Amino acid sequence: MSFIAISGVDLIYGNQREGGNERGTLALADVSLAIERGAFVSIVGPSGCGKSTLLKLVAGLVAASRGEVRVAGAVVTRPLKIVGMAFQNASLLPWRSIAENVLLPLEIVEPYRSRFKQDRAKNRARVEELLGMVGLSGFAALLPWQLSGGMQQRAQLCRALIHEPEILLLDEPFAALDTFTREELWGALQTLYRNRRCTVILVTHELREAVYLSDTVHVMSARPGKVIATKAVDIARPRALDCTFRPDFVALVQELRHHIGMGKAS
Repeated sequence: MSFIAISGVDLIYGNQREGGNERGTLALADVSLAIERGAFVSIVGPSGCGKSTLLKLVAGLVAASRGEVRVAGAVVTRPLKIVGMAFQNASLLPWRSIAENVLLPLEIVEPYRSRFKQDRAKNRARVEELLGMVGLSGFAALLPWQLSGGMQQRAQLCRALIHEPEILLLDEPFAALDTFTREELWGALQTLYRNRRCTVILVTHELREAVYLSDTVHVMSARPGKVIATKAVDIARPRALDCTFRPDFVALVQELRHHIGMGKAS
């Protein structure tokens, strides 16, 4: 059985019953996905197709209207503690240092919270290790406003990984950044993935990003979202930016773009 198994899922927002019928907005329709442990997959598709909703289903933040989501064989019925999440905005607390921001999940989530004080030295070492992986060594004591947007996003990735989650969910974490900073962060994320090897699901509108980072890219149609294409990325790791100019890389990006266009029209 796959580590993450999404089977025949519908999701209806604003769901109400009227005369025996369900009324509301059908966000996802008959979505099925199988993701192996340790894989890096991307979800792409037009705006409003339900990509972010899929992440919420996996995390246990919303429940399917039909079908089921399983993680490690168990049906997801509540928020999962084995999940780390990062979003488009870093949302670092401005009054806390970078190290204190990274440590935040360990302060508020059990079972880490109950032993936070006794594990202080180990936790600090973990923070330094993660910051070093993303090129932020020496910045732990600074406040968020003293870092660039790209550096703040690096810190957010570290915060999402501080509790060593089995699943990392990324909802367009680089969308607000310029192209050069974004490409630098591809390298930082690739380093984190190679070192931590958790299962990663990335939602993005940037097709080059999806191909560069992923083992597999899933394409969704316009709402109601459904998976209309799945493409494997057969490029060896570690990957360098030069590979984005290879004919096979460019061809795969164009194929994904074609599927998205067809998905909008369907």
